[in-house]
Amino acid sequence: MYRYIGNKTKLLPFIMKNTEEIIGKHGTVVDLMAGTGLVSSEFRKKGYHVIASDMMTYTKWHLITQIIMDKAPSFEGLDIFSEIGEYRYFAVLDYLNNLQPVKGYFYKEFSPNGTPANGCDSRKYFTTENACKIDAIRETINRWIYKKNITELEEAVLKHTLIMAVNKVANISGTYGYYLAEMKKNAMEHIKLLPVEFYVGNTKHNRVIQGFAEEIAHDLHADLCYIDPPYMKRQYAANYHILETIARGDFPVAEGKSGLRNWWDQHSKFCTRTKGLQSFEKVICEMDCNNFIISYSEDGLFSLDELMGLLNNYGDVEIEYIDYNRFRSNQSKLPKQLSEYIIKLRKK
Repeated sequence: MYRYIGNKTKLLPFIMKNTEEIIGKHGTVVDLMAGTGLVSSEFRKKGYHVIASDMMTYTKWHLITQIIMDKAPSFEGLDIFSEIGEYRYFAVLDYLNNLQPVKGYFYKEFSPNGTPANGCDSRKYFTTENACKIDAIRETINRWIYKKNITELEEAVLKHTLIMAVNKVANISGTYGYYLAEMKKNAMEHIKLLPVEFYVGNTKHNRVIQGFAEEIAHDLHADLCYIDPPYMKRQYAANYHILETIARGDFPVAEGKSGLRNWWDQHSKFCTRTKGLQSFEKVICEMDCNNFIISYSEDGLFSLDELMGLLNNYGDVEIEYIDYNRFRSNQSKLPKQLSEYIIKLRKK
């Protein structure tokens, strides 16, 4: 996928091993804070029925594409194309890739030649050319949605594809909290939509839900729930604001020097010391599920003792410790080793 706060690539083998040990090779699993969908996709490939949720709109499009779909949608409502089957999907991508650039919202707010509405200096998230191509593609997709030319599945795969393309040419260090002062090499490349490689099979019972974990937990029934909560105070909604704007297809006020959208409607309580443990408890109490796997880090807001103090009230708890070499800048004084935890809870 792409660089993402808390990416679980390294932990994936441990998560899958523990899932199989706890519930076997079949059953329904919940990926409660699914992010880019890495874990959800792996659950699907292993043969589990998957319920995946997240509060972010861009995550919803990723998840629909990765666990609900197993082939390209037909795009039958776009009668400007004569191709059939997957060739029509390729034709749609080709059409979008060859649109004439448009000096729209992304050009104005996020390119070096733009003039932000709030009067601040131009922002350098994308080259001017790429910002104009993003505008052209966004406006075309918006028009197709408005005219009901495309279905939700077709919207999902197009927005998933556009987000993946945007990430390859974004002039950022990892998140969208701020742009780099000078254009990186990858940012100078031309943006291009590439076709999705769909995984075939095991989609029938899968579901995608957008919402806060603690608010949807009471509606979920599963054999196992995997929870990958935020570890720090950094809010995903702020750090990936541009992806959320692409996902929603809207034109929000770009605030401050970094051009943030108003993201408070997606503010996570798990990122706060005052409400985080309460949210954990609400999920565990209200979900119809007896088995939980929680991944966490020693860098997290809450200490392992604090989490154990909560979880021990609800059942039997085991902890697996996994040590990694921490990514550090040359000036960093943080320890080289970083401990990650796989916490397993079986409710009484």
